[in-house]
Amino acid sequence: MKRDIVKIDSERCTGCGLCVEACEEGAIRMLNGKAVLVREDFCDGLGKCLPECPVGAISVESREAAAFVRPGDVPMAAGPGPGGPRRIVRGDEAKPAAEAPSRLSQWPVQLRLVPANAPYFDGCDLLVAADCAAYACGSFHERFIKGRIAVIGCPKLDPAEGWAKLEDVLSSHDVRSVTVARMEVPCCNAIAMRVKEAVRKSGKDVPVFVSTIRADGGCL
Repeated sequence: MKRDIVKIDSERCTGCGLCVEACEEGAIRMLNGKAVLVREDFCDGLGKCLPECPVGAISVESREAAAFVRPGDVPMAAGPGPGGPRRIVRGDEAKPAAEAPSRLSQWPVQLRLVPANAPYFDGCDLLVAADCAAYACGSFHERFIKGRIAVIGCPKLDPAEGWAKLEDVLSSHDVRSVTVARMEVPCCNAIAMRVKEAVRKSGKDVPVFVSTIRADGGCL
């Protein structure tokens, strides 16, 4: 099939590795000191690695390439992978669930919409969660939101300026700790990376705790 895919000019590549860090799908690796597209089927063609290359060695071209699949995706018959589609069978479908109380203590929760100067960030324990995490974890409110100020986002779908707001929040407020709730999929790696980078840029010594949630709701 023909689709957009990354092309790396090995002659111009200096081996800095910035594109590898920017590739949330794990399609690019360093081989013999050069960046190489090792899995074209993992490349989504969005080109998030392009602006990271200081020498302009990366471009996006439209050509015949393997169909894009997220790392971990597998056919249903072959069994589930970390990021793949699956049917989660539970034994409690027929049991009515008692309505649990919400533990959310502020609004809004989308990182793009939260005002960085909101007073509820002062002295808080902050939760930064993948926006799909609460759908997987049935005890999410009790386990993660309770006692914390919660913001959610997606490192793949949300614009970079939204994530840059984390640095403003941390710089402007005395945040006591940050808990990251991410999913067990490769693109979620970037949430922890961006939180830790925001802490570093803020100049604050704020502890960061990372929890990884499986699609079946369990935590690693």
